Amino acid sequence: MNPTNELIRQAQTGDAHAFALLYESVYKDLYRFAVYTLRHTQDAEDAVSETVADAFAQIKSLREASAFRSWIFRILSAKCSRRIRQYIQAPGELDDEIRAPETDLSEQTDLRRAFDALPKEDRLILSMNVFAGYSSQEIGEQLQMNPNTVRSRQSRALKKLAEQLA
Repeated sequence: MNPTNELIRQAQTGDAHAFALLYESVYKDLYRFAVYTLRHTQDAEDAVSETVADAFAQIKSLREASAFRSWIFRILSAKCSRRIRQYIQAPGELDDEIRAPETDLSEQTDLRRAFDALPKEDRLILSMNVFAGYSSQEIGEQLQMNPNTVRSRQSRALKKLAEQLA
């Protein structure tokens, strides 16, 4: 039996050590994805922590052991999406001392709107490639998609972004 599959089986019986070993295999990628998506280290840490807690609580619902990486990334993606919506709804909550340097906010807003207008799975594919540095092969494995499908969806999503920003 695959060692990862065995760890997942053990984690599904409540073995925290087994889950910790699973988490150890993905934590750097989870954190990198969250930082690039949220662009704030503390929020990324919080999103990853919430993801791990939820994943441990819900690991029994994981049906296919080989889908662990994509499953936990989907949980993280949902956490990041929720935080981004919170940013948009409450833009004035940060103190002036910790705000990022002034940039062209209209460009950022346009890009964020164009990105948010993409279908959820296309946003996930772009984020995993552009922000987290995954190849189409790795994304395909995590999302259980053909790498060619990943590349074509990514290409279409980038064209949609370019059209909306033109």
